[in-house]
Amino acid sequence: MKTKILVGALGALLIATSARAQSKLNVVTATEDLASIAREVGGDRITVESIARGYQDPHFVEAKPSFILKLQKADLLVVVGRELEIGWLPPLITQSRNGRIQPGAAGYLDASLGATILEIPTGQITRAMGDVHPLGNPHYWLDPENGKRIAKEIADKLGEFRPNDRAYFQQQLASFTSRLDQAEKRWLSMMAPYKGTKMVTYHRSFPNFAERFGLDIIGYVEPRPGIPPTPQHTLDLINEMKRQNVKLVLVEPYFDMKTPMSIGRETGAQVLVMPPSVGGVKEVADYFKLFDYDINLLVEAIKKAGAK
Repeated sequence: MKTKILVGALGALLIATSARAQSKLNVVTATEDLASIAREVGGDRITVESIARGYQDPHFVEAKPSFILKLQKADLLVVVGRELEIGWLPPLITQSRNGRIQPGAAGYLDASLGATILEIPTGQITRAMGDVHPLGNPHYWLDPENGKRIAKEIADKLGEFRPNDRAYFQQQLASFTSRLDQAEKRWLSMMAPYKGTKMVTYHRSFPNFAERFGLDIIGYVEPRPGIPPTPQHTLDLINEMKRQNVKLVLVEPYFDMKTPMSIGRETGAQVLVMPPSVGGVKEVADYFKLFDYDINLLVEAIKKAGAK
């Protein structure tokens, strides 16, 4: 009788172990951009949830108990890194008590490790400089070339978790990279006639985008990163825009429009609400649609403004 019970228990354990091995990997990402790329390379072998929404400022996300529950169940956590999430994510990771996803553990992936990072400051950094990121600008996903690098980091990590599925993840990666190559050619072609167009943005969200597509950001609505606009800075910016004949102001969806609109009135510039993230507006449902939407929006505005 004992032998039968033992055999039955062993069988149940083997079935449970096999089921766990075949179950989908549970991936949690800090942002919807990373979630979109993870879905591309993970396919039907993973489930993906993002913590931050694309219409939120990713520097300032309200920590909720539901986020801790998501993190408790995660096999893999993918973060933007470069201290983008430093104000809200580390306490959630700690409180999750999930050893798999603690920094340094196998289930913690910093997606920036293979990316090209711009604006890495040199010299001493002080609070007087605003919310300057000492490890460089964290909005690196807005270059499709970095999108490919992020995808490779995720695919390689998923392959580590599931060696039997490694070929599948690499195949998914190859498909995503090929489609992104083709899309990038189209986007570059669309933007080519407007290379050198000058613009102002609210926050430093778009340097990678501007470098890839040949745009010239001459100033920011924020006097320093994370510091609200002041009357003097706004006046200086208006004068500089007039001097350089700048006719475009880009504003992320989560910033107040009052100052940008006043700048637009004073300079005759078009003010565009341009999402830097997947989910920033409902039409931007994935990583490809992010660039489709932003580039179409930009091209139409440049044509209308006669900006150059």
